[in-house]
Amino acid sequence: MTIEIKVPPLGESVSEAIIARWMKSVGDAVALDEPIAELETDKVTLEIPAPAAGVLTSIIAEVGMSVGVNEVIALIDENASTAVNTPSAKVTSAPPPTATPAQNTAQDTAQNRGHSPAVRRLIDENNLDPHRISASGKDGRLTKGDVLAAIEDGTAKTASSSAPAPVMPRIEMSLEERVPMTRLRKVIAARLKDAQNTAAMLTTFNEVDMSAVMALRSEYRDVFEKSYGVRLGFMSFFVQAAIAALREFPAVNAEIDGDDIIYKNYYNIGVAVGTPQGLVVPVLKDADKMSFAETEASINGFGAAARDGKLTMDDMSGGTFTISNGGVYGSMMSTPILNKPQSGILGMHNIQKRAVVISGKTGDSIEIRPMMYLALSYDHRIIDGREAVSFLVRIKNMIEDPRRMLLGL
Repeated sequence: MTIEIKVPPLGESVSEAIIARWMKSVGDAVALDEPIAELETDKVTLEIPAPAAGVLTSIIAEVGMSVGVNEVIALIDENASTAVNTPSAKVTSAPPPTATPAQNTAQDTAQNRGHSPAVRRLIDENNLDPHRISASGKDGRLTKGDVLAAIEDGTAKTASSSAPAPVMPRIEMSLEERVPMTRLRKVIAARLKDAQNTAAMLTTFNEVDMSAVMALRSEYRDVFEKSYGVRLGFMSFFVQAAIAALREFPAVNAEIDGDDIIYKNYYNIGVAVGTPQGLVVPVLKDADKMSFAETEASINGFGAAARDGKLTMDDMSGGTFTISNGGVYGSMMSTPILNKPQSGILGMHNIQKRAVVISGKTGDSIEIRPMMYLALSYDHRIIDGREAVSFLVRIKNMIEDPRRMLLGL
């Protein structure tokens, strides 16, 4: 019996993916649930398991092709007991686009060990010898974490990268270089533009004095880490403050579906995490039920999984509100783009010491305080300006006096 291999559901608001790699060839025997292909979306890379044991008889979607949810990409004959490569067992799709010489060189460098596209890019961009990198992945494959570790310790540079460059005659370089966008970058660009075109997006700003949170972290940092085995960061404070503000202003936690507004009485907070491929947004499910320690541990776990390329679509799906921290890259201020279909996203930024006016019982004074700009981008179709501003002020008040979170004030 012939079994169709289809693209599985790809998660919230993701409708297509790119065939990144085939782990099996036509004629190969496959076992039930054995990974046979790798898909890449703008959010995550995931493996496709075999739905049945048998022989892979046809590959319909070649590497680099865009495929949609439930699209058939290959066929398995579950009655076949051995792998037989015959002329009839051929690829039914059109041949892939002809690669440029530069692309062929990059593929020759790393493809012998069946690396994923993300790993190949890291190897080629950093001029590494993949055979000199210890592999920790399944079946001896390199993970992104393996390559990043090799980049950090500098042990896998190719001989050509360490040898002195030969003296070459000066060649006039072109002032411009035209490079086609990758399919993945096209998907990311389309999703970002769609978010701008669909929502009536607006951003409001405020600033927050981080003195109280920083003093609290400094006082309890060591005992917190000793008690829970995780460091106390800033993100858990903002997650808890955001949840309290979302309860007070439910429209920020809602979404538009056609002519309806869906109000969500649960709080799944997406936290933007940096990876070699760019930002991804894993989701803290039921974050309102998490303690500070559980929040910090989950965020750290997502960061490690993102670096190693082990985030799943479930990790990335179901978010109701997002927090992005551009401050880790030194950003002073930004206007974050909504993560569809969500209606709000909070942008954190760099902490800078600034002179601010402090009002007291004896009058005003000027003090140096650690200040952060906050930005809330929101869908003006369902969130009024008053709600957005009040939401951001609510977060500001709780961060400036974190005792409010404990007392529910």
